[in-house]
Amino acid sequence: MPKVKRRRGAGGAGEAARNLPLAEQIIQGDSVRPTTRVKRRGRGGQHGGGEQEDQYVDEKLSRRILEQARIQQEELEAEHCPGKGTEAKKEKTTVLGSGLRDGDSDAEDDEWPALEKAASMGKGEYCEEVTVDPEDERAIEMFMNKNPPLRLTLADIIMEKITEKQTEVETVMSEISGHPMPQLDPRVLEVYKGVREVLSKYRSGKLPKAFKIIPALSNWEQILYITEPETWTAAAMYQATRIFSSNLKERMAQRFYNLVLLPRVRDDIAEYKRLNFHLYMALKKALFKPGAWFKGILIPLCESGTCTLREAVIIGSILAKCSIPVLHSSAAMLKIAEMEYSGANSIFLRLLIDKKYALPFRVVDALVFHFLAFRADRRTLPVLWHQCLLTFTQRYKEDLSSEQKESLLELLKFHCHPQISAEIRRELANSKSRDVEGQQPVAME
Repeated sequence: MPKVKRRRGAGGAGEAARNLPLAEQIIQGDSVRPTTRVKRRGRGGQHGGGEQEDQYVDEKLSRRILEQARIQQEELEAEHCPGKGTEAKKEKTTVLGSGLRDGDSDAEDDEWPALEKAASMGKGEYCEEVTVDPEDERAIEMFMNKNPPLRLTLADIIMEKITEKQTEVETVMSEISGHPMPQLDPRVLEVYKGVREVLSKYRSGKLPKAFKIIPALSNWEQILYITEPETWTAAAMYQATRIFSSNLKERMAQRFYNLVLLPRVRDDIAEYKRLNFHLYMALKKALFKPGAWFKGILIPLCESGTCTLREAVIIGSILAKCSIPVLHSSAAMLKIAEMEYSGANSIFLRLLIDKKYALPFRVVDALVFHFLAFRADRRTLPVLWHQCLLTFTQRYKEDLSSEQKESLLELLKFHCHPQISAEIRRELANSKSRDVEGQQPVAME
């Protein structure tokens, strides 16, 4: 009889059980046999079908991971902010709402990275300074309003409007019900005085919910006055502009821009000779409602007659960078062309003209009349005026009639610039003209 080959892994208790008599094997099969397998935590995945337990990183490995993360963060900061890698670490400051920003819709904004970087700036850090030519600034001052209206503080403007509105409403309510209009609840005053304290120290994070509901209130101007907008930080002004531009109607947003945002921007430029990053972003965010932006910021700035060259350059850069609907820009150009001239008007007109809109003939004609109005002006016009005229002729020379071109050529005899006027003549002479009806362009003789 051949030798039976022993299977690999066989033997031990299993082989001994098979060598027992059949009766004993049956008895053992009916009883429960104790198992010798020992479960080990965290090793279930290595054995077939075992449940996998949670694994934890030990303390030493955690320190190494955090150290590598810190090194990578320092390398990123050194790459994006050169010169700051060797500075001593600043003391950490408490940030309002820092632990509540997860899930907030504000945190989803595309501008959060830039704002987080700006939030770490001190009060003296601003955007890049604007260089202004002293001669151009003196030329602009010649055309500024010599007797500007009295400039009230922001609190005076808001209080005057609120008092006027409140008196009107109280009178109407008294006539209807026979009872005076009730004043604000002391609890409401207490809440918004607390909001004022938060906004005066705000840097980043969530805003109080009591502030976010202000646009939905009928007396939002009165509530806004309680928070004292002149004491807000620049970051709080940016967040407030986002909320009000999104939730107010155009007419109300215009009032907020004109009474709150514009005075704050002008004061900041006048004091620091540049504009804070957050206020600049607030101006850009305010363009969410372009009609309110032009009526509440640009047109009042031009009508005041006191817009400086620095203010015009900074605010004008927003016009150059942002996309604006043609109808709003056309209306703004028509209004600026018809108002009394100041040097800043040429800057805003040139920036809007340079956007290369397909302007209606009414706006083109208004711009032509704007320039022709200077035939009787014997003052020396600034270079900005000549640059604006050159840009206009370059962009819309074929939208001018032959009579308009002849009038502009005649204007150059009164106001001539050594370098720019020759280029204007060349543009007018070597271009087609629209006929009287404005239908077909014809070649100018």
